Amino acid sequence: MSPDFDWEPVLLQCKTNVAVKVQPLLKTLKEPQPDLGRGAGGDQMKTVDLAAEKAIVEVLLQHGISFTLVSEESGIKAYGSQATDWYVTVDPIDGTTNLVRGLPFYCSSIAVSGKPLLSDVYAGIVTDLFHNVTYMAVRGRGASRNGEKIATSSVGSLTEAVIGLDLNTYKAKTVAAQLSELIQKTKHIRHFGANALELCFVAEGLTDAFVDIRGKLRTTDVAAGFLILKEAGGVLSTPDGEAVEADLDPRQTVTFVASGNPQIHKAILHLIQAT
Repeated sequence: MSPDFDWEPVLLQCKTNVAVKVQPLLKTLKEPQPDLGRGAGGDQMKTVDLAAEKAIVEVLLQHGISFTLVSEESGIKAYGSQATDWYVTVDPIDGTTNLVRGLPFYCSSIAVSGKPLLSDVYAGIVTDLFHNVTYMAVRGRGASRNGEKIATSSVGSLTEAVIGLDLNTYKAKTVAAQLSELIQKTKHIRHFGANALELCFVAEGLTDAFVDIRGKLRTTDVAAGFLILKEAGGVLSTPDGEAVEADLDPRQTVTFVASGNPQIHKAILHLIQAT
């Protein structure tokens, strides 16, 4: 398949198929669910997660695409005779707990790359399945929300900024201590529960940064969101200011600071490094 293959219509078809296949299952989420074991990423699998994954694979196969699936649910699977031509990294449902509880913040995330590396992601889509909002990016072409170009925030002051912060971990005391200065100097802290979508909020300028230094978030969660953020003009690094690079693997985790602009990014890094 040509390296110039246009992934946008395929990804849009994937997101539509996910929405169609997931919709009937939403009515049964309050009922007892089958024990499907744990997915490749370590979380308990649910019927809705597997249905979303199957919907994505179904579309790719319909288009005759050979690819290696890197999924938080099924792990790494090869499809087709030239499976290493493309790597499709998915978190079929990010924010499953929100979905099950009826909280309106969950999404589906798909990233496409030629190699199983974060830095090689070429195209990505994150779809807010509750509000039918789609974020998309192709490398070098910018980022969009429902087809309209988006750009990150220019807010540079922590006292004005809205910053996403994930503290959800058994290491909360340690992580909170590392972030104590940042928390004290930031007036508006948020966490919504679907990190791929939170990255898109930074990309759109709804929030000004998103910080996750837990070492818990997997590359399957962020592969598409990272590209969307960068294409919207955002800044991304490790807490030490280095480039974020990692294998695309459902067990691989990352720590990062994602910001709307260099000024707020520098301020956040200074406070984290100072602890």
